[in-house]
Order: sequence, then structure tokens, then C-alpha cells
Amino acid sequence: MKLKKVLKGIGITLTVIVAALLAFLWFGTYHPADMEKADVACPESAPRMKAKQSLKVLTWNVQTMSGKNYIFWSDLPNNDGPDEKPAPEDVTKTFEEVVRIIKDENPDIILIQEIDNGAERTGYENQLVRLLKLLPEKYKCSTSAFDWKAAYVPHARIRGSVGWMVAIVSKYQISAAERYQLVTAKKDWLTEKFSIKPAMLTAHFPTEQGVEFIAATLHFDIYVPGSNAKDLQVKQVKDLLAQWDKQNIPWILGGDFNLLPYDDSAYARLLESHKPSYNPKSEIKPLFDAYQAVPSAAELTGVDFADWLTRFPNDPAISGPDRTLDYFFLPGTITIGEHYVRQNDTLKISDHLPVIVNFQLP
Repeated sequence: MKLKKVLKGIGITLTVIVAALLAFLWFGTYHPADMEKADVACPESAPRMKAKQSLKVLTWNVQTMSGKNYIFWSDLPNNDGPDEKPAPEDVTKTFEEVVRIIKDENPDIILIQEIDNGAERTGYENQLVRLLKLLPEKYKCSTSAFDWKAAYVPHARIRGSVGWMVAIVSKYQISAAERYQLVTAKKDWLTEKFSIKPAMLTAHFPTEQGVEFIAATLHFDIYVPGSNAKDLQVKQVKDLLAQWDKQNIPWILGGDFNLLPYDDSAYARLLESHKPSYNPKSEIKPLFDAYQAVPSAAELTGVDFADWLTRFPNDPAISGPDRTLDYFFLPGTITIGEHYVRQNDTLKISDHLPVIVNFQLP
């Protein structure tokens, strides 16, 4: 009888432990719907765009405001970089530099990737809140969505909460926003719970004339050899853009695609140790075939291709920007003006460089 009680007690204890673990795996990790509304912060007093207006948009992966004074564990091909988190003073300095560039460029819309919210490595801060406080008051409207979120990741180099977002900040009124979940490479059940959930965030802008404009941003996850996830992600995005085209809605998409240009030279220029992170035949080609791109195919393959490099990895074996991963895409109905990658004074801010485009609405 005594043995039965002991065994029953052990069984109850194990049941409680298993139940607690399953509860953590569900409530402590992120389970977004295929499409869901994103919160919008925007006062009614924010001005509306005008039809045929000229606009300037900046896209930038800000690398969690961590700066360039580190070689993070995930920065090296073998995931063996020495650093795990930035010092608070480096984060503050990076905020100052990001704000300096934004003030100088004065874009109408800012598309942001890898901005932290609730991550242990950056002090659990909602970095978008700090950024908005530092920006001029005219940036009244914003929306954001998580693409990585977990209360605790049991990875030896993380061992804490994670949370980074994509975000859109604007001088103009945003009426609604949505988060679209993108497909990912297949993983085992447990790994999937803690993995990045790449997303496309869309913001709707009403104009004074009653028509609509959409700005969108995204952050694709890394390439997984043998998987067609990247092809599927590109198809998802292209299908959504085609819906807007059918509705005659002008739009712009910008972000960190984590995809090389589709010419062979872009892949050939990489260090051998970095090539496994990319498909030799980039999956991005369908977007270039269907839409206007910034940088364009001609710019990416011309004699001045180096002017369009957007990534400067935190790898000491690499001395400067060596690849293009960040792009804009626009429909043919929009007239593109001046556009560029701001390289000269941004190399020490993030491992990505800001890309800027001016254009006119139809």
C-alpha cells in the first residue's frame, strides 16, 4: 500500500511537470495567425497624404540598436562569435546615430526591421517607444508586429526572452495595419516553437482625395539549404502585391529580404564561409521580373555595384559592405526619383545600411 502511494505521488508530480512544460511551450511562445490586425498608434490630427504627392521612404534593419562594437555569436558562420549582448551605453549611442540619420534624411515613412521589444539582451525595452520619443514630433503615427517572440529561449547563447519586430513610422495618418505570417522552413516540433516567425507588415494610408496607399515592410529569415521556404515566401509576397494591383492601390514594399541579387557575381563575391547562408540562384528574381526595384538590376550589376551594397557583417574577416540584401519594390504606376544607399556615415551604426527612395504617387 505504501509503495502504491509513493508511485501515485510520483505519477502526479510527473503529470504536473509535463503539464507545466506544455503550458510554457504554448503560453511562453508566439503563435500568430496567418493574417491578423496590427495595432496602430496615430492621432486623428495626423495629416493625410495627397494624391500625386511626392514621398520619401527609408528602410533600415537597425540590428536591435546594438551597434558595431561587437561580434555576436550569430555573426560568424559557425555561430561561435564571442559576444551575446550589447552594453546599454552602446545601445544609447546607436539610438542617437539612427535618429541623426533619420533627422537628416527627413523621410515621410520609415520602414524598420530588427527593433527589439521585451528581449533580455537589450534590457526588455520596447525600443520603438524610445525611438518615437527621440524623433521629431511630426512622426505621429506607427504600427509594429513581432517576428520573433518567446518568454525564454533555451539556447546556450540566449538563455532569456527574445522579441524583435518590424515597424512602420510615418508623418501621415495610418488608418489600419495587418501582419501577414510568412512560411518557414520545416523544423522539428520543439525547435519550431522558439523559432523566428517572419512577417510582412502592411500599413494603409488614406489620402485627402479618398484613395489609398499601402506601405509594407518585411524581414525574411535565413536560408535553409534544401528547403524551398524562400521561394514560397517570395510567392506569398508577390501574390499579396498582385491583389493590390488588381484593386489599383499604389504601394511600396521595403525591407531586409535576406536574399542576394539574382546575378551570379553577387554570390561569387562572398567569402566561402558565408556562401552556405544563401542559395547560389537567388529566389528574389520573381519580384524583379514583376516590379520596379531599388536598387535596380542594372545598378546591382553595373560598374558601380558597390554603391548598392547594404550589408556589412560583424565578421572581422570582412572589412566593409559586401552584399545587397535590402530592397524596395514598387509597381510600374509609380514614378521613381532619386534613390540611394547611405553608406558614407552609417558603417558603424548597424550591420545593415539604410536605403532611401523618392517617388511620386500616381
